[in-house]
Amino acid sequence: MKPCQGKGRKSLSLAIPTGILSAMKFRITKEAFLDGLQQVQHVVSSRTTLPILSNVLIEASEKGLRLTTTDLDVGVSGTTGAEVLTAGSTTLPVRRLVSIIRELPAAEIEIAIDAKNVASIKSGPSFFKIIGLADNEFPPLANFENAKEYHIPQSMLQEGLKKTSYAISNDETRYVLNGIFASFNDGKLTLVATDGRRLAMVENDLEFPSSHEVDFIVPTKAVQELQRLLTGEGEVLVRLSDNQICFEIGSSIIVSKLIEGNYPNYRQVIPGESKERLTLNREALLETVRRVSLLSSDKSNSVKLSFGANQLGVTANSPDIGEAEETVDVKYEGAEFAIAFNPEFLQAPLKALGEEEIHLDLIDEMSPGVLRTDDAFLYVLMPMRVSG
Repeated sequence: MKPCQGKGRKSLSLAIPTGILSAMKFRITKEAFLDGLQQVQHVVSSRTTLPILSNVLIEASEKGLRLTTTDLDVGVSGTTGAEVLTAGSTTLPVRRLVSIIRELPAAEIEIAIDAKNVASIKSGPSFFKIIGLADNEFPPLANFENAKEYHIPQSMLQEGLKKTSYAISNDETRYVLNGIFASFNDGKLTLVATDGRRLAMVENDLEFPSSHEVDFIVPTKAVQELQRLLTGEGEVLVRLSDNQICFEIGSSIIVSKLIEGNYPNYRQVIPGESKERLTLNREALLETVRRVSLLSSDKSNSVKLSFGANQLGVTANSPDIGEAEETVDVKYEGAEFAIAFNPEFLQAPLKALGEEEIHLDLIDEMSPGVLRTDDAFLYVLMPMRVSG
């Protein structure tokens, strides 16, 4: 393995010549091993046809353990402390290994791997033996030499993904929408997600060379792994090649293929100047929509927002269930009108945001509504047909 920071299996190859299996032994705490394995196990598919892809690559050196998994599209690698008695590397079935480690009775674990990649696991009175596969069968992670590099504050990336990732499409027939569109242009990092019925976008100022301006699409699985690893502190080092990306967070890395194809022109769907702007308490609106939507149904999956003099009415009506209505005091002096939205789609950004107030920009009943904050976040939501 050669992760994007240039460490990993290559640094062990001096001690372990290619093709020669070597015994390996280490001691580790249950908590440290379990945390390390859980950090990397999510990319492993339960339906893989290649047995090696069900395994975690374990590399033991004087620095501790490096654990790596991959499904050939996304790879995750992290380190954990251990007392390494004999350096080496092997691969073991990660889900079964996690199940065993989680149930061990003692805090200290000793693991020895023989020349046939059979692991003996001892912890207190418990003993397990599981069969692994040779490490030279494990697919290496991509090499990112001569790649473009970007330094992004973790907090910026974490907040940006939180505010957009819920709008990623899961329709596999529209594969270019199955990820986050990222753009490094004009001194800004722009993140966009859309499923065709809603669109979430965040823009932040970021310093990078003009020669590094680029657009690309990060697939959903890599976004999910990234969100698991981000802590909000420090920086993320991003390395970008023609068709792959690497995120380095401390001693952990995520390597992913990029989605090929042209992302739609998302700026075309952002409405122009609105006729009405309402400033609303985010938490109050969220709680109101959540309560009222209890009376929406699969057939009438909408909530209607009715605007009158200094008042917002939120209603849901299902002929086969019943109806719910709630009013919220707002500053509004425009014409009376109503617009309906999918309640789940309306709640999604309200849950992801942390701001106390949000702005709702509207044109008419049939035009998209736009939720905005005072920073560079916006959310475009297509309306639903209003009845009654």
